[in-house]
Amino acid sequence: MLLIIYSCKNESTSSEPENNLDAARSFIRSALDGKFNEARNYMLQDSLNNNYLDVAERSYKNSDQAVKDNYRASAIIIHNLSDINDSVSVLIYSNSFKNNHDTLRLIRANDKWLVDLKYLYQHDADTNYNKVTTNDTLQ
Repeated sequence: MLLIIYSCKNESTSSEPENNLDAARSFIRSALDGKFNEARNYMLQDSLNNNYLDVAERSYKNSDQAVKDNYRASAIIIHNLSDINDSVSVLIYSNSFKNNHDTLRLIRANDKWLVDLKYLYQHDADTNYNKVTTNDTLQ
């Protein structure tokens, strides 16, 4: 009996993200698969982040089955991972279904990397991240 309990404990420990990229991938994959309770485990817990994830979950649940299946089958595409400092990173990613670039901030708190989902909606106001500006040649 102790061996079974010990095995189960080791399995849950090994699923902890090892770094910022693992935390981001775990969060994104959980959300794409519709496993929002699991995604919360990889997210910085505050009221704004929880509200944003609640909205995403409602939207996902209201989608038709074909959309859900496409999200589940999609691959995560990492475009850029920038380390702002030793405890903050910014990830630009998309998925192969929608191919829309999104941005997440990852924060290391208590030796654990967590997704700060609100950054997706607020990153234009952040001055710590230098965005590449492209000029539109069409007038």
